[in-house]
Amino acid sequence: MNEIHNNNDETVAPEDGMQTQKSTTHKLIGGVVVVLGLIGIFILADWIGIKSPQIASETPKDTSVPFVNPFSDLSLEAKAAYVFDVREQKVLFAHNEEVQLPLASLTKLMAALVVHTSLDQKTIVSIDAHAIAKEGDSGFSIGEKWLVTDLIDFALIESSNDAINALASVASFKLVGTDDPRLQENAFIQEMNRTANNVGLTQTYFVNETGLDNGVYLSGGYGSARDMAQLFEYILLEAPNVVAATRYSELDIRSFSSVYTAHNTNNSIGSIPGLIASKTGFTDLAGGNLIIAFDAGIGHPIIVSVLGATRESRFTDVHKLADSAFSYINR
Repeated sequence: MNEIHNNNDETVAPEDGMQTQKSTTHKLIGGVVVVLGLIGIFILADWIGIKSPQIASETPKDTSVPFVNPFSDLSLEAKAAYVFDVREQKVLFAHNEEVQLPLASLTKLMAALVVHTSLDQKTIVSIDAHAIAKEGDSGFSIGEKWLVTDLIDFALIESSNDAINALASVASFKLVGTDDPRLQENAFIQEMNRTANNVGLTQTYFVNETGLDNGVYLSGGYGSARDMAQLFEYILLEAPNVVAATRYSELDIRSFSSVYTAHNTNNSIGSIPGLIASKTGFTDLAGGNLIIAFDAGIGHPIIVSVLGATRESRFTDVHKLADSAFSYINR
């Protein structure tokens, strides 16, 4: 019996071992299947764009406070406005941006650009009676002499009709080679409009070099908020010296015989950080216009263009838009 019992023990023991081996094998196979399954899931997740646990464990951005576009609730007096990020070539805000409106003295930006490209900056300009007869009194004397570059600075800071007319007369003489005022004026205006076309200003044309209203119904120039921003961008990139002086609230500028303290017609200059350049415009037909460029960061210029506001609201409108641009860029 003992022998048989021992044999039973011997026969049972191998059977148990086989069951154990089978169980272990099943577990190993099951484990491999699970591992392969997990690997497959991770591969599939990665393929369809689901973050893996390692990527998801990285510190996420704070999304507890949703982003609110700072331009969304703006209330403006202007008929048209445009905000453009020059570095990113991106429109940040647009309101009636392609509507053609009177430009007033924003016209002087194109006049100054044409003078800059037509004349050597060391050319001497003599103030004549025709220039002094223009609306406004800049305190010039007949026969007073200026360098072109200094007179451009004075014309844009003070928005001087006398100065821009004197500059246009000299530039137009070079264009047509005659002292005939009518031919000179026509040639200069044609050059302003040709330049506008070359720059791509599709809603813009000019009637005179100053932007003054030509009577009750005709402005000295017409354009859109977008076109004016595009013109400003072109000047900043291609001829920055034309508008460089307009960043100052006042500047001493010298003719050959006198020193003038030019006071900027943009009275909000000191309250806009990083101002690069600016130009105002105001007539009865145009209302209040203003365009500025400012740096929202190192090498990050933003242009704000406002047309058809009031004399005062053009400044508050531009402030609102500039503040919103700062907030948007630094969100």
